[in-house]
Amino acid sequence: MVIPVTAASIFLTVGVYLLSRKVGKRFPSPFTTPVFFSTTILICIFLLGGVSYEQYEPAKEIMTYLLGPATAALAVPLYKNRKLIMEYSLIWGAGLVLGSLAAILSITAIAKLSGLSDSIVASLTVKSATVPIAVETTTLINGDPSLAAAFVVATGTIGGMLGPWLLTRLNISHPVSRGLSMGTIAHGQGTAEIAREGQLQGAMAGTAMGLAAIFISIVVPLLF
Repeated sequence: MVIPVTAASIFLTVGVYLLSRKVGKRFPSPFTTPVFFSTTILICIFLLGGVSYEQYEPAKEIMTYLLGPATAALAVPLYKNRKLIMEYSLIWGAGLVLGSLAAILSITAIAKLSGLSDSIVASLTVKSATVPIAVETTTLINGDPSLAAAFVVATGTIGGMLGPWLLTRLNISHPVSRGLSMGTIAHGQGTAEIAREGQLQGAMAGTAMGLAAIFISIVVPLLF
């Protein structure tokens, strides 16, 4: 009965996400962000219910397919705020390059100092790109595509959880800065989280996410 299980999994995922939104509004915290809260609840439900990943995978495939239109929809706030984005183009361009380089070099230094293998180091360098680009890039530098994908997801989850909270604690309130930071470092998940604050934040994050991924795919093979 694949179809009923798939439909139930989709409805459950959407329901848990809506619940996480309500809980997040009632109890604002990095731990009640939709990415972390809903993922944790779903894992607990599946473990208690004995639902395997193979059973959930058809539902995951359907929802993953819908990411395409959702990503394309990010062009709407980008178009609406195009004049303001162009006004800050030099500033956010410099921030994007420096932020991406900092993400690459800092994690490389930490991984090297920790004595990790070259394969793991290579897989970590692309953690701030989107999964498809990270997987393809890491194969060029003898990394592990599976590890790279896992590191990308972990980076997005942690960035979505802690990014807005940390930016607020550092008194970084300008929407361009907040969107740029989240899109550059935490790609899709960070973009989805910061877009809840406003259209400009979402537009900046979406732009940064795409350009940072391109930048990383060019720079990482050259450096490593």
